[in-house]
Amino acid sequence: MAARRSLLVRLLGGAVLIALCSIAATAWLAARSTTVAIQEQQGQALADDAKIYNTLLEYAATHRSWDGVDPLLDELSKSTNRQISLSKRDRTPIAGKPVPPSRKQSAAIYPLQVDSALTAAEAGGDQIDPHVVGPFALTREQKSRYNMLAKRVLKCIQDDTGLGKIVVDPTGRPRIEGAAPYFLDRCLASNLNVIEAPQLKYYERLQKDVNTCLTARGSVALIKLQADLSWTIPSGQLSPVRPAGAPKVVPPLPTPDAVENCLLSARRTMLTPYVAPLALLFVSAPGSSASAGFDLSAANQKRIAGVAAAILGITVLITVLGGIRLVQPLRALTKASRQMSGGDEKIRVKVRGQDEIGQLSLAFNELADSRATTESLRRAMVSDIAHELRTPLSNIRGWLEAVEDGVAQPDEAFIASLSEEAALLQHIIDDLRDLATADAGNLRIHPERVYLGLLLDQVVATYLSQAEHAEITLSSATDGDIELDADPVRLRQAIGNLVANALRFTPAGGTVTLKARREGPEVVIDVIDTGAGIAPEDLPKVFDRFWRAEQSRNRHTGGSGLGLPIVRSLIEAHQGTTAVTSTLDAGSTFTLRLPTIAP
Repeated sequence: MAARRSLLVRLLGGAVLIALCSIAATAWLAARSTTVAIQEQQGQALADDAKIYNTLLEYAATHRSWDGVDPLLDELSKSTNRQISLSKRDRTPIAGKPVPPSRKQSAAIYPLQVDSALTAAEAGGDQIDPHVVGPFALTREQKSRYNMLAKRVLKCIQDDTGLGKIVVDPTGRPRIEGAAPYFLDRCLASNLNVIEAPQLKYYERLQKDVNTCLTARGSVALIKLQADLSWTIPSGQLSPVRPAGAPKVVPPLPTPDAVENCLLSARRTMLTPYVAPLALLFVSAPGSSASAGFDLSAANQKRIAGVAAAILGITVLITVLGGIRLVQPLRALTKASRQMSGGDEKIRVKVRGQDEIGQLSLAFNELADSRATTESLRRAMVSDIAHELRTPLSNIRGWLEAVEDGVAQPDEAFIASLSEEAALLQHIIDDLRDLATADAGNLRIHPERVYLGLLLDQVVATYLSQAEHAEITLSSATDGDIELDADPVRLRQAIGNLVANALRFTPAGGTVTLKARREGPEVVIDVIDTGAGIAPEDLPKVFDRFWRAEQSRNRHTGGSGLGLPIVRSLIEAHQGTTAVTSTLDAGSTFTLRLPTIAP
């Protein structure tokens, strides 16, 4: 093997390249470490500023004054290591240490005019903090009632779609998110938006103020506010002022910007008494700063070079040792693979450890075992096929030679015998073709809606003459009207094979019954006979190819041994299962389970 293609050489080259890249990265990181520290400190300072602003903003939104804010300021100062002060517009102290008049404010805290650059709250375009609810907050009883209603609406929606969740806004009113409008309407989600006392008068007042603001700008249609402060135009509005005899005209719609501006102004007016007054925020600079300098002196350069050389040497050593350990089992696997290709079915490799190479060795041994098993099954199958085909061919050839020698006459009985042997031969070939198609994964089904009772009646009609000739009672029973998606041709073939098998092993005077019922999402079909039964030790083999309870290979009782494997392949193609229970000298029950809806 060429040295450049050796896995060991490639691993060594890759390790050296990685080491060189690591050394270069280490040097670069050393030069950049101080700068990164400063940037991180600056980012932390911004995060602390935002935390301070948002905390105080929420306090102002939920309190009517700044009384009692001192403990909160002390807590923020300790957690952020900042000096925090609040004052009025005229620099009159509210909380914290007084600040000189010349000092510039860090921010203005007013929940009705938030700073979008600092706040994390989703105030929206109107810049009113969402924590400001004022008179629109629900009472405790209302919250409890609406929460129960929201759970019922959500259950109704999720029963149909499995989607949706409950979200509660700051006023305490729940709403359903993540569901389509159709299901929201069908499950009466609009009941969650009903406005009732004591909030109704404030909504009406707010709506009146907005409409007053709009009509002051011109004649426009009046709006109607919803519980979430969205708005609509009531249908059927007419112009409020028109000359006598003049035709009725629909007032023009207000522009969304005009409505939003009027709504913002009216909300601020109404919410002002419920929030703390505007306060100026002063935050001191961080108590310490990092140095941005880095001295790459001669001593530092020698130190970095020494560490780099040590890292390179250690990397090469580890790579050589690891490569040798990696290459040895790979060479063993290569040698074993070549021996297996040469026909040695007993070759196996030694599994060392639980790493990737060990897993590969284990997979190789499993492949070798599977190959040996498959080859054994192939040889047995070829032998069985040869035996099954030899018998009818030998009979046909023997009868033809008898005619040639003048021993037999080609009369009607002779032709019937040859036809029977040819039909048997064709049946074996068809069975083998079906099994080969299933093994190749090409067994296709064409499902359609099937009425199971009618299909079972058709199977009974097909085998009724054979059953009467054998003096066996053949019948079917269906528990109700059962429908399923299945390939009717393939399903009849599977059930027919079971019926033929049952008739073959049931003595005169016995019964073969087809029963069907529904069990949950499945349809269960039982083929019950009162035949000889199957020994318990033979039950696991009944669906194996060329296995027959009657080992004498008498076709009148033993069959070809392919019918039941074909049944299993056809049912598995429908995503179903097969099973059998049996009692010696009492009979057998073959059970098919199929999904009602085709996969």
